[in-house]
Amino acid sequence: MSFLLLILSLSRVTRTLDRLARAARITTASGVQCRAAMLLVAIVTLAALPAGAASNRPPPPAAPGAPAAAVVVAAAALPTTSTGLVQMPDGRLLAPEFARIVGRGELVVAVLGVDQPPFFEERDGKLTGLDITLAGDIAKKLGVKVRFNRDAKTFDDVVSLLAKGQADLAVSKLSRTLSRAQVISFSTPYLSLKRSLLLNRVKFAQLAHGRGVPEVIRSYDGSIGVVANSSYASYVITNFPKAQVHSYPTWESVLRALNVGEVTAAYRDEFEVKRVLKLDPTASLRLRVVTLQDLEDTLAIGVNVSEPTLLAFINQFLAERNTKFDVSTVLQATND
Repeated sequence: MSFLLLILSLSRVTRTLDRLARAARITTASGVQCRAAMLLVAIVTLAALPAGAASNRPPPPAAPGAPAAAVVVAAAALPTTSTGLVQMPDGRLLAPEFARIVGRGELVVAVLGVDQPPFFEERDGKLTGLDITLAGDIAKKLGVKVRFNRDAKTFDDVVSLLAKGQADLAVSKLSRTLSRAQVISFSTPYLSLKRSLLLNRVKFAQLAHGRGVPEVIRSYDGSIGVVANSSYASYVITNFPKAQVHSYPTWESVLRALNVGEVTAAYRDEFEVKRVLKLDPTASLRLRVVTLQDLEDTLAIGVNVSEPTLLAFINQFLAERNTKFDVSTVLQATND
């Protein structure tokens, strides 16, 4: 009889495994789904149960920090409805992605490893900033803790972490771009900025030859510095197809190149450009800001493409949120 119960329980696991595997997003180092590994864990777990244990009685939720495979097995053993919802031990019905997060006890959020104040920065060993608060508030709504994955060295790396299943969300001053939208989903924007140029006054005057700024910008063919593997590395190709593009590893290195005349312009969002002049008022003597009013840079939260219910939750969370961001409030936050 115990063997028959084992077979019946295993059958229930395998029927839900394919659906839950994508929600759990278990990956190997190479990014390949561990379906066979999860099935093996399920078989071994069930085989080790005492007689009568392979019943419909739900197991306790996985402890925070438990191996992802254990979370999958626990979720797979929970009862499910005909619509694919998971019935939690406390009686709640949750979509698979929420069952995974709640069962784990934490929300994993991808954040760039390079500080971007006031969005995120480490102060006295603690991660703080606008994006950190935003992620923490989402975790509170889900009733779990938040853990930040800062393995990414570039903004595109943040997208890759999420796409490979190494995070539940990406909250990292992340711009929406067409190339990124092919591998992750984006929420509605929580901040809209204008794209801007920061010009070296002397170098730009040499390039303009007496022409007005609008005329030069419309057909700009000078040199532009951008941060490598950022949204502006993509934007510059579309917005300034004739420009000579120079890529640098950080915004600080772009600014150094601009100040010494290695490039004529630097391209980034209006916040970062205006922040340069705010932090150093004397910079306006050698640099000039040009804000491109018809070009927006929208920042949004990244969600895995296979999790539309989580995306809908994030959009509703942003719609109900009382705190709204704009360039003025973000600039003000640099004083904190």
